[in-house]
Amino acid sequence: MKQTTQEQLNGPKEHAAWLSAKANWIRLSAMTMTNHARLGHTGGDLSSADILATLYMGQVLKVDPGRPLWPQRDRFVMSKGHCSGAFYSTLALRGFFPLSQLKTFMDPLSMLNGHPDRNKLAGVEANTGPLGHGLPIAVGMALAARMRKESWRVFVLVGDGELQEGSNWEAAMCAQQYELDNLIVIVDRNRIQQGDFTESTICMEPLADRWASFRFEVKEVDGHDHLALLQTFASLPVVTGKPTCLIAKTIKGKGVSFAENKPAWHHGVPTKEQLDQASRELGVEVTW
Repeated sequence: MKQTTQEQLNGPKEHAAWLSAKANWIRLSAMTMTNHARLGHTGGDLSSADILATLYMGQVLKVDPGRPLWPQRDRFVMSKGHCSGAFYSTLALRGFFPLSQLKTFMDPLSMLNGHPDRNKLAGVEANTGPLGHGLPIAVGMALAARMRKESWRVFVLVGDGELQEGSNWEAAMCAQQYELDNLIVIVDRNRIQQGDFTESTICMEPLADRWASFRFEVKEVDGHDHLALLQTFASLPVVTGKPTCLIAKTIKGKGVSFAENKPAWHHGVPTKEQLDQASRELGVEVTW
């Protein structure tokens, strides 16, 4: 993939187009990994790609791939750890490890497990996969920063179906109690979970009101609009003394016609022919 730098971009629209290309590369890379392993979570990989690209490639997160344990880095927790294909592709694209490692996804002894493992891979802050664990971990991190009087922030990306786990709301109570305005919860609101639409499983609306009732400052944003995402992240903290919840409205399977808004593609594994179609629709190629 052509490595244009941000310094070569001329304005917001060009920057957004650059991020969109990065996100589409992440999408096709994740699908290629799933095709290789014959396992994965295509729909969520595709819905979260724009958020991940904006955070890492848009320089929202204060991180240094050359110093993955730099004490002053921002922390990012991928609570929806099953969408590791998109997460790994993002970390590799940002330079945390060689792109060539992506071809080992889920192979025996690979550092790229089906769920992220901080003991194996630079850039992973927490082992995630069991849903409902990521937000409690992130709250602990944010509280640690507060106790140490540090300025780094904690971002956590959760799935919307994951919010059916009660541990999230216990963590939310703690976050508001300690006024953790260095905590940013991002909800990948694609409205589909394993097996069905979220609202057909357990109704989640009014989701914004629920977060507000836990004294979070809530903003809703198009999770596929890079400029809107950048502007929202630039406004943090939205309110001093309050944790933030960003509800990112997304489409499960975004960018690939045969996967968009289809529950079956939560676990769908693309064929070689479908990969080729996805490459044409996304306008990118993956070689690593």
